[in-house]
Amino acid sequence: MEPFVTIITPTHNLLENNLADDFNLLVKLIDLQTYPNIEHLVIDNMSNDGTIELLKSYKNLGFFNFYSEKDTGKFDAYNKGIMRAKGKYVTFLSCDDFIHDITSIYDIVNLMEANNADFSFAPAYCRHPQGFVFLFVPAMHTAFQVLPCARQAMFFKKSMLEKENFFDDKFKLLADYDLIVRIMLKRYKPVYFDTNYVTYKLGDKVQQNPQKAEAETKAIFNKNYRTMYPLNEDILTRMAALSEFPKPLLEKLSTYFPPEDKELFFERCEQIHKIRLQAAQNRQQ
Repeated sequence: MEPFVTIITPTHNLLENNLADDFNLLVKLIDLQTYPNIEHLVIDNMSNDGTIELLKSYKNLGFFNFYSEKDTGKFDAYNKGIMRAKGKYVTFLSCDDFIHDITSIYDIVNLMEANNADFSFAPAYCRHPQGFVFLFVPAMHTAFQVLPCARQAMFFKKSMLEKENFFDDKFKLLADYDLIVRIMLKRYKPVYFDTNYVTYKLGDKVQQNPQKAEAETKAIFNKNYRTMYPLNEDILTRMAALSEFPKPLLEKLSTYFPPEDKELFFERCEQIHKIRLQAAQNRQQ
């Protein structure tokens, strides 16, 4: 019997936020998946605009189970979903994301089972708030500096998430990035799924709150790297703002990749630093 997969989606006031059509697309495409053992859990944050009635109608038709209770944000909702999930594998989709390849879950589970992988990652289409779409290609060699792939294009073993104590939801914007850094530092086994199967909408909260995003990035770096290298406020600021990492720290981080990738690791890190430095200079002009 194929292992269960749990898809977790947080919701809040879908009608008020004009997300009912997006949510319908997400639900209907999950229903078309060829993989037989999927549960979809919707974790609602006490909606009060008619969303509960909408969710009940989907539940009555057998599309998903949902729970409505107060949460402190999407990562808190994800954690509530993980604790309720019966799947061996878990993935996280927002209400305006969707899986456009209906055979993909079958292929991902087979790949993870064959490789005994703890998590998978893949390319994804990203819908920008300004209306254009681009392909987010994973760049795992830069994972210790910046978000390396779309969280929506990842599957995780539930047992790994439990062992690592779920998302750290004190990070309201970047808890998914913190999780990726943590599981890489713990040397959990990844596998690359070389197919673009999901389309997600780029959240605008990070863009709207750049100072909070930078503060969270600094806190994530300090939390995860402070035992490797003595960090102070100035170093953390340059790491978060410019991806400028102390060389001794990069040396240690390079050991989390195969030895033959060391040169590539440093090359990619330098590229990211130059790109972000140029962007900072452009903003100042």
